[in-house]
Amino acid sequence: MTHNRIRYAAGTDVGRSRSKNEDSVHVGERVLAIADGMGGHGHGDVASAVAIGALATLEDGQPPEDPVAALEGAVLEAGRRLSELAERDPAMERMGTTVTAMLWDGQDRFALAHVGDSRAYMLREGNLYQITRDHTLVQSLVDDGRMSADQAARHPSRSLLLRALETSGTADPDLSLRDASPGDRYLLCSDGLTAVLDPEALHQVLTTVDDPEEAVRRLIDLANEGGGPDNISCIVADIEAGSS
Repeated sequence: MTHNRIRYAAGTDVGRSRSKNEDSVHVGERVLAIADGMGGHGHGDVASAVAIGALATLEDGQPPEDPVAALEGAVLEAGRRLSELAERDPAMERMGTTVTAMLWDGQDRFALAHVGDSRAYMLREGNLYQITRDHTLVQSLVDDGRMSADQAARHPSRSLLLRALETSGTADPDLSLRDASPGDRYLLCSDGLTAVLDPEALHQVLTTVDDPEEAVRRLIDLANEGGGPDNISCIVADIEAGSS
């Protein structure tokens, strides 16, 4: 059996407008995850770090036989940890975070969990696909045919979330199992990137910059050049053919 490999890089930047970075990122042999924290008297950084901490435990032990169940369990555990923190400190009650995470089975599949408006994209055979759906009010209006995608991208309330990982502890992530093929490239990012760069700009960088670290740097630089209105985080990961 052939075991494919992942080559990955990650970067995070406070951007040009914020005083604090409330994004958290994890990259490892098995888990790629991004979390964009929000709310609660500036405790967004705590929320995102707690979520990433729970997801990072999936690096330990044997690869899971059921990666979707394992990833869902880690997201639910993150929700439990947030609610415990809020019980101990009422000031943290209004904090929350987005979560977009991939759990690799070490061969040719990965589980994807998503809640909020961070995003995952797949570049395959030159085409860029958004493989998550924003849990935002404007996206729901687009889905219902009441707003165009262009209108949604410019809407002043575009970041109003309908779903996030919050201190209520009830996580409801979108979950899927996806096949990964050598040559695929994945981008996970917070909305600080996609608020500035449209899919064409993402495609341009992902198809012309071969090295994942350089691609991450370029994306963050472009978002800052476009005003850097929010924290910017991204992960670029390439699936490479391994030895059998």
